[in-house]
Amino acid sequence: MKKVGILVGREKTFPEALIRNINERGKGSVVAEYLTLGGVRHDAPPPYDLVIDRISHEVPFYRATLKRMALEGCVIINNPFWWSADDKFFNYSLAPKLGVAVPKTVLLPQKAYIKGIVSESLRNLEFPLNWQEIVDYVGLPAFLKPFDGGGWKNVSKVHSLAELISEYDQTGTLCMTLQESIEFDQFVRCYCVGQEEVMIMPYDPRKTYLSGEQYINDPNYLTPEMSQRIKKDVQILCTALGYDLNTVEFAIKDDVPYAIDFMNPAPDAELQSVGEFYHNWITNAVTDLVFRRLGENKGQPRYRWDAFLSPEPVRIEALGPAAAPGARTEVPQAPTQKKRPAKARTAAKNEAKEAAG
Repeated sequence: MKKVGILVGREKTFPEALIRNINERGKGSVVAEYLTLGGVRHDAPPPYDLVIDRISHEVPFYRATLKRMALEGCVIINNPFWWSADDKFFNYSLAPKLGVAVPKTVLLPQKAYIKGIVSESLRNLEFPLNWQEIVDYVGLPAFLKPFDGGGWKNVSKVHSLAELISEYDQTGTLCMTLQESIEFDQFVRCYCVGQEEVMIMPYDPRKTYLSGEQYINDPNYLTPEMSQRIKKDVQILCTALGYDLNTVEFAIKDDVPYAIDFMNPAPDAELQSVGEFYHNWITNAVTDLVFRRLGENKGQPRYRWDAFLSPEPVRIEALGPAAAPGARTEVPQAPTQKKRPAKARTAAKNEAKEAAG
């Protein structure tokens, strides 16, 4: 019997649906449940074969525990080593190298520092900052937001230099970015599961959370050409970042999709928030991923940081800006496409590896 642990915070409907789906499909050979963690021994075998992580980014004890489990061969969705190392400013810098458009973004020094950091500690910093030069580059209006945050926490839209400095002065020890505001014509949030399966969701970030108005069911929201481009960008980004579960948000302006947020490895999937259609899709897609990962040959462990941080990518061809064929993309209410048989998928992967040398 294989065990799947679900590590969660306040959410309810998504983890409960996952546990139900996995247990129904596993029929006793695969069992899913919520984790219970206490003191963790450094030499204890992992109690689970796979863990779905939804909260360790906010609880250091959980993060350290998951790294320990990964060391012993437990599959973690998402990789806790990469997630620990990642930040949004790095992502914005990486994306253009992969052919993905992003808004102009500037990383800002912190306004305040922890105890023990004194003026001599910061002698490499420019002071005062050339705020006018920064604003001239980014433009106004712009968004001031944490370089590693999420959930729209501590995000503010500023319309003038005075407003920017006023908001910045309230950020404390948070490290912030200032990002160009794309006054979008269209906006989408995209689920990506297993670095392959993509669900494009028309989305309005201006609407209130849980209002029922954020997610729009419109299968004709994007042109086929735009849908294909966004699908490709999503796959490229998630493969490069190693995320098996993520959302990527695009603000579309003048037929250019700008990736504005793609570090969401614990994306919202609650029924009341995303609606029944998207909730069911993400639940089924993650369930499929769990059984794929449990069935994979892990190989011999390599006790090196690079082995934990950068395991073999699922989609080799998505490491560059070229489109990657064969993966499924869906739009709201689109019919589900049948997957290729397992033998065909295995043969395709082998061909990709041989082509990559």
